[in-house]
Amino acid sequence: MTLIAHMTDLHLRPRGLACYRVSDTNMFAERAMRSLRALSSTPDALVITGDLTDRSDPREYAVARELLSRLDLPIYMIPGNHDGSADMRREMHDFPGISESGDGKIFYRADIGDLQLIALDTHLPGRPEGELGSDQLAWLDATLRDNAKPALVALHHPPAISGISHMDRIGLLDAPALAEVIAPYNHVERLICGHLHRPIIAGFAGKIMTLSPSTGHQVVLDLTENSPAQFNFEPAAYFLHYYSRESGVVSHMSYVENFPGPHDFFADEGVVWPGDET
Repeated sequence: MTLIAHMTDLHLRPRGLACYRVSDTNMFAERAMRSLRALSSTPDALVITGDLTDRSDPREYAVARELLSRLDLPIYMIPGNHDGSADMRREMHDFPGISESGDGKIFYRADIGDLQLIALDTHLPGRPEGELGSDQLAWLDATLRDNAKPALVALHHPPAISGISHMDRIGLLDAPALAEVIAPYNHVERLICGHLHRPIIAGFAGKIMTLSPSTGHQVVLDLTENSPAQFNFEPAAYFLHYYSRESGVVSHMSYVENFPGPHDFFADEGVVWPGDET
């Protein structure tokens, strides 16, 4: 079996600064890493689907390096709209895959246990929307054609519509072209994304898209036509993608807070559950 942790939208800030003046994203990210280290099963890798930083500031990448150094597992990342491809390549060049694709967008393939990770870059300089571009899509097509290992395709901007209007307006511009590329490949087990700061599962091109919530603040769930851009502090979480040949990819959402428990299941005195008669 293979277990991959999927975090997104950390929005790290220089030490002492909050995101949007009220969101202590560094503290939230620390809490998420602590939760990851406390899991009963250690993941084979961590994948971060963009917005590692909030302003692509070298000080923010320094915070990221220090934070991620506490994890004893491979860490894969791609840029989001708040990062910069060139900045991430310069500041995080020694992380797996970052330096493999030359000087432009950051995209690469990696084997993680029984899965292959195909990491894509949707960053558009100075724009909140995302775009893959024809060169990256051609590489994706060739990569899927040449390797039939079950695949997770990671990108920051989700290609499917969410119904949250202000976020859909800054989505993936070339989503139809992506659909055309991946639709024929049955070994694409899952698309994993970020950007929307909410747990969302949707179909896309005959595949399943799993969008992880942020480790910090969340986008308000408002499905009206002209929803305002607002966030709140609903419980932060991340996904764990479990894979076996029997199950395929199964995604579990893991909250980062501490909750009461665990407690054993016991029936009330005198009550016998079916199957416990003996």
